[in-house]
Amino acid sequence: MVRMPRMSPSPTKNRPYHHGDLRAALLKSAERTLREKGAGALSLRELARDVGVSHAAPGRHFKDKQALMDALALDGYERLNRALGTAAGQAGLTFEGRMAALARAYLGFAVENPELLELMFARKHDPDSSDRLAAAVDESFGSLTRMIADAQERGEIVAGDPEQITMIAAASLHGLAALIAACALDAEEAMSGLDEHVHLLLNGLRPR
Repeated sequence: MVRMPRMSPSPTKNRPYHHGDLRAALLKSAERTLREKGAGALSLRELARDVGVSHAAPGRHFKDKQALMDALALDGYERLNRALGTAAGQAGLTFEGRMAALARAYLGFAVENPELLELMFARKHDPDSSDRLAAAVDESFGSLTRMIADAQERGEIVAGDPEQITMIAAASLHGLAALIAACALDAEEAMSGLDEHVHLLLNGLRPR
């Protein structure tokens, strides 16, 4: 009787699902790809290869590339919100000090994660984005809006629609982030001058 040679098992077909937290591993790999190659290079199949699982395994967590990008954006907003919440909740600071702390938290995140921040802003405008992502977006402005509303109640800043004032302040901070991303402004220079930036934002340009 002739024995047939034993075939090696398919490395993809019989590859174990994953030995740890696959979703976290996929997101980590996806963020690395986003940072190094851009959103266009994101692929569930390539992520599976990078993490070391079968090409079908990512489908247990992300049904398609859009779901993956939503998850990346949500993770980014949750990290940003934690940083903003910590900054806004510092005790013993004046309103200007709290604003400076919050601005530093936002700009620090933007400087460290420019590609992720761009994806976060892109996904929040997509009509198919998830309710969780929409809630995280609202929370990102909520920290600043609540801080401004509290300062208005204490008479520290002018009265008015706190959401409108929030939009003006957020636009100013995001403008700095955009200039840094476009290499029109040095990140270290922007961070070192942030207190003065906030001071001018709150006090205006009229002589005092």
